[in-house]
Amino acid sequence: MNLNKSYEFFQPEMCRERIHIIGCGAIGSTVAENLARFGLTKISLYDFDNVESHNIANQMFTSEDIGKTKVQAVAEYLQKINPEIKNDLILVEKGYTGQRLSGYVFLCVDNIDLRREIAMACRDNPFIKGMFDFRMRLEDAQAYAADWGDTKMVEAFLNSMAFSHEEAKEQTPVSACNMTLSVCPTVRSIVSAGVANFINFVKGNGIKKLILFDAFKFTLDAF
Repeated sequence: MNLNKSYEFFQPEMCRERIHIIGCGAIGSTVAENLARFGLTKISLYDFDNVESHNIANQMFTSEDIGKTKVQAVAEYLQKINPEIKNDLILVEKGYTGQRLSGYVFLCVDNIDLRREIAMACRDNPFIKGMFDFRMRLEDAQAYAADWGDTKMVEAFLNSMAFSHEEAKEQTPVSACNMTLSVCPTVRSIVSAGVANFINFVKGNGIKKLILFDAFKFTLDAF
Protein backbone atom coordinates (compact mmCIF):
# COMPACT_ATOMS: atom_id res chain seq x y z
CA MET A 1 0.00 0.00 0.00
CA ASN A 2 1.35 3.40 -0.99
CA LEU A 3 1.45 5.47 2.21
CA ASN A 4 3.32 8.48 0.82
CA LYS A 5 0.43 10.77 1.86
CA SER A 6 0.59 9.79 5.53
CA TYR A 7 3.80 7.91 6.34
CA GLU A 8 5.80 10.90 7.61
CA PHE A 9 2.94 11.62 10.03
CA PHE A 10 2.27 8.04 11.16
CA GLN A 11 4.14 4.84 10.47
CA PRO A 12 1.96 1.71 10.88
CA GLU A 13 4.89 -0.17 12.40
CA MET A 14 4.47 2.07 15.47
CA CYS A 15 1.49 -0.13 16.31
CA ARG A 16 2.85 -3.65 16.80
CA GLU A 17 -0.13 -4.95 18.77
CA ARG A 18 -3.36 -6.38 17.38
CA ILE A 19 -6.44 -4.17 17.08
CA HIS A 20 -9.80 -5.68 18.02
CA ILE A 21 -12.94 -4.08 16.54
CA ILE A 22 -15.93 -5.53 18.37
CA GLY A 23 -19.01 -4.73 16.33
CA CYS A 24 -18.85 -4.01 12.59
CA GLY A 25 -21.90 -1.83 12.11
CA ALA A 26 -21.90 1.93 11.54
CA ILE A 27 -19.08 2.75 13.97
CA GLY A 28 -17.04 -0.46 13.64
CA SER A 29 -17.01 -0.62 9.85
CA THR A 30 -15.95 3.05 9.69
CA VAL A 31 -13.23 2.56 12.33
CA ALA A 32 -11.89 -0.36 10.29
CA GLU A 33 -11.82 1.73 7.11
CA ASN A 34 -9.94 4.56 8.83
CA LEU A 35 -7.35 2.23 10.33
CA ALA A 36 -6.78 0.41 7.04
CA ARG A 37 -6.04 3.71 5.29
CA PHE A 38 -3.24 4.28 7.82
CA GLY A 39 -1.69 1.00 6.68
CA LEU A 40 -2.63 -0.95 9.81
CA THR A 41 -3.22 -4.63 9.09
CA LYS A 42 -3.29 -6.61 12.36
CA ILE A 43 -7.03 -6.26 12.83
CA SER A 44 -9.59 -8.67 14.29
CA LEU A 45 -13.24 -8.12 13.35
CA TYR A 46 -16.09 -9.36 15.57
CA ASP A 47 -19.76 -9.43 14.57
CA PHE A 48 -22.47 -12.10 14.29
CA ASP A 49 -24.83 -10.03 12.13
CA ASN A 50 -25.49 -9.90 8.39
CA VAL A 51 -25.69 -6.83 6.16
CA GLU A 52 -29.27 -5.67 5.54
CA SER A 53 -30.59 -3.08 3.12
CA HIS A 54 -31.13 -0.44 5.82
CA ASN A 55 -27.42 -0.66 6.78
CA ILE A 56 -26.32 0.97 3.53
CA ALA A 57 -27.33 4.49 4.61
CA ASN A 58 -24.84 4.85 7.46
CA GLN A 59 -22.36 1.95 7.28
CA MET A 60 -19.39 1.01 5.11
CA PHE A 61 -21.41 -1.30 2.87
CA THR A 62 -22.95 -1.27 -0.59
CA SER A 63 -25.97 -3.02 -2.05
CA GLU A 64 -23.64 -5.79 -3.22
CA ASP A 65 -22.95 -6.69 0.43
CA ILE A 66 -26.55 -7.40 1.40
CA GLY A 67 -26.79 -10.90 2.86
CA LYS A 68 -23.09 -11.24 3.63
CA THR A 69 -21.84 -11.39 7.19
CA LYS A 70 -20.69 -7.95 8.28
CA VAL A 71 -17.19 -9.16 9.10
CA GLN A 72 -16.83 -10.67 5.62
CA ALA A 73 -18.14 -7.52 3.93
CA VAL A 74 -15.79 -5.30 5.96
CA ALA A 75 -12.86 -7.65 5.24
CA GLU A 76 -13.51 -7.49 1.50
CA TYR A 77 -13.67 -3.69 1.64
CA LEU A 78 -10.41 -3.45 3.60
CA GLN A 79 -8.68 -5.72 1.09
CA LYS A 80 -9.73 -3.36 -1.71
CA ILE A 81 -8.00 -0.56 0.20
CA ASN A 82 -4.90 -2.61 1.03
CA PRO A 83 -4.53 -6.12 -0.46
CA GLU A 84 -1.67 -6.76 1.98
CA ILE A 85 -4.11 -6.78 4.90
CA LYS A 86 -5.55 -10.18 3.93
CA ASN A 87 -3.05 -12.37 5.79
CA ASP A 88 -3.32 -10.37 9.03
CA LEU A 89 -7.10 -10.09 9.29
CA ILE A 90 -8.96 -12.32 11.74
CA LEU A 91 -12.73 -12.68 11.26
CA VAL A 92 -14.88 -13.73 14.21
CA GLU A 93 -18.34 -14.36 12.74
CA LYS A 94 -19.85 -15.43 16.06
CA GLY A 95 -19.03 -12.05 17.57
CA TYR A 96 -17.35 -11.54 20.91
CA THR A 97 -17.90 -14.54 23.18
CA GLY A 98 -15.30 -13.98 25.87
CA GLN A 99 -12.13 -14.22 23.81
CA ARG A 100 -8.89 -13.12 25.49
CA LEU A 101 -8.01 -9.66 24.20
CA SER A 102 -4.73 -7.80 23.88
CA GLY A 103 -3.37 -4.69 22.24
CA TYR A 104 -6.08 -2.16 21.39
CA VAL A 105 -9.82 -2.67 21.72
CA PHE A 106 -12.54 -0.68 19.96
CA LEU A 107 -15.99 -1.24 21.49
CA CYS A 108 -18.44 -0.64 18.65
CA VAL A 109 -21.45 -2.78 19.55
CA ASP A 110 -24.80 -1.05 20.02
CA ASN A 111 -25.41 -2.45 23.50
CA ILE A 112 -23.94 -0.73 26.56
CA ASP A 113 -24.45 -3.85 28.68
CA LEU A 114 -22.14 -5.87 26.41
CA ARG A 115 -19.58 -3.05 26.24
CA ARG A 116 -19.54 -2.85 30.05
CA GLU A 117 -19.24 -6.66 30.29
CA ILE A 118 -16.22 -6.66 27.97
CA ALA A 119 -14.54 -3.75 29.75
CA MET A 120 -15.11 -5.32 33.16
CA ALA A 121 -13.74 -8.67 32.01
CA CYS A 122 -10.60 -6.89 30.76
CA ARG A 123 -10.22 -4.66 33.82
CA ASP A 124 -7.03 -6.32 35.05
CA ASN A 125 -5.73 -7.51 31.69
CA PRO A 126 -2.10 -6.34 31.45
CA PHE A 127 -1.91 -7.16 27.75
CA ILE A 128 -4.34 -4.41 26.71
CA LYS A 129 -2.77 -1.07 25.81
CA GLY A 130 -5.88 1.01 25.33
CA MET A 131 -9.63 0.75 24.96
CA PHE A 132 -11.96 2.97 22.94
CA ASP A 133 -15.74 3.20 23.18
CA PHE A 134 -18.21 5.06 20.96
CA ARG A 135 -21.75 6.14 21.77
CA MET A 136 -23.98 7.83 19.25
CA ARG A 137 -27.42 9.34 18.88
CA LEU A 138 -28.75 11.02 15.75
CA GLU A 139 -26.84 14.31 15.66
CA ASP A 140 -24.38 14.00 18.56
CA ALA A 141 -21.94 11.35 19.75
CA GLN A 142 -19.27 10.66 22.34
CA ALA A 143 -15.96 8.81 22.15
CA TYR A 144 -14.50 7.50 25.41
CA ALA A 145 -10.99 6.14 25.79
CA ALA A 146 -8.58 4.86 28.41
CA ASP A 147 -4.90 4.11 28.67
CA TRP A 148 -5.26 0.62 30.14
CA GLY A 149 -2.04 1.03 32.09
CA ASP A 150 -3.56 3.92 34.05
CA THR A 151 -5.79 2.56 36.84
CA LYS A 152 -7.64 5.84 37.42
CA MET A 153 -8.38 6.18 33.73
CA VAL A 154 -9.69 2.61 33.56
CA GLU A 155 -11.98 3.27 36.54
CA ALA A 156 -13.30 6.45 34.92
CA PHE A 157 -13.91 4.52 31.70
CA LEU A 158 -15.88 1.85 33.57
CA ASN A 159 -17.81 4.43 35.60
CA SER A 160 -18.97 6.07 32.38
CA MET A 161 -20.94 2.89 31.65
CA ALA A 162 -23.09 3.03 34.80
CA PHE A 163 -26.43 2.78 33.00
CA SER A 164 -28.38 0.07 31.21
CA HIS A 165 -29.10 -0.69 27.57
CA GLU A 166 -32.78 0.07 28.18
CA GLU A 167 -31.92 3.48 29.66
CA ALA A 168 -29.73 4.21 26.65
CA LYS A 169 -32.55 3.27 24.26
CA GLU A 170 -34.84 5.80 25.91
CA GLN A 171 -32.42 8.56 24.88
CA THR A 172 -31.99 7.32 21.31
CA PRO A 173 -34.15 8.86 18.54
CA VAL A 174 -36.24 6.31 16.63
CA SER A 175 -38.46 6.40 13.56
CA ALA A 176 -42.25 5.95 13.55
CA CYS A 177 -41.66 2.21 13.01
CA ASN A 178 -39.24 2.09 15.99
CA MET A 179 -36.03 1.88 13.98
CA THR A 180 -33.01 3.65 15.48
CA LEU A 181 -32.22 6.79 13.50
CA SER A 182 -28.63 7.30 12.40
CA VAL A 183 -26.94 9.41 9.75
CA CYS A 184 -23.50 9.12 8.28
CA PRO A 185 -22.16 12.66 9.12
CA THR A 186 -22.47 11.82 12.83
CA VAL A 187 -20.85 8.42 12.32
CA ARG A 188 -17.95 9.73 10.23
CA SER A 189 -17.32 12.69 12.53
CA ILE A 190 -17.08 10.81 15.83
CA VAL A 191 -15.06 7.99 14.28
CA SER A 192 -12.59 10.49 12.82
CA ALA A 193 -12.15 12.03 16.26
CA GLY A 194 -11.83 8.65 17.97
CA VAL A 195 -9.31 7.30 15.48
CA ALA A 196 -7.29 10.52 15.75
CA ASN A 197 -7.26 9.95 19.53
CA PHE A 198 -5.99 6.41 18.94
CA ILE A 199 -3.26 7.58 16.55
CA ASN A 200 -2.09 10.22 19.05
CA PHE A 201 -1.98 7.58 21.78
CA VAL A 202 0.08 5.17 19.68
CA LYS A 203 2.46 8.01 18.80
CA GLY A 204 2.97 8.75 22.50
CA ASN A 205 1.08 12.03 22.46
CA GLY A 206 -1.36 11.14 25.22
CA ILE A 207 -5.02 10.24 25.11
CA LYS A 208 -8.28 12.13 25.55
CA LYS A 209 -10.66 10.43 27.97
CA LEU A 210 -13.77 11.94 26.41
CA ILE A 211 -14.62 13.58 23.11
CA LEU A 212 -18.03 15.22 22.67
CA PHE A 213 -19.14 16.06 19.15
CA ASP A 214 -22.31 17.42 17.58
CA ALA A 215 -22.14 16.98 13.83
CA PHE A 216 -24.91 19.48 13.07
CA LYS A 217 -24.25 22.17 15.65
CA PHE A 218 -20.55 21.96 14.79
CA THR A 219 -19.36 21.72 18.38
CA LEU A 220 -16.41 19.69 19.63
CA ASP A 221 -14.98 19.31 23.13
CA ALA A 222 -12.24 16.97 24.34
CA PHE A 223 -11.04 16.29 27.86
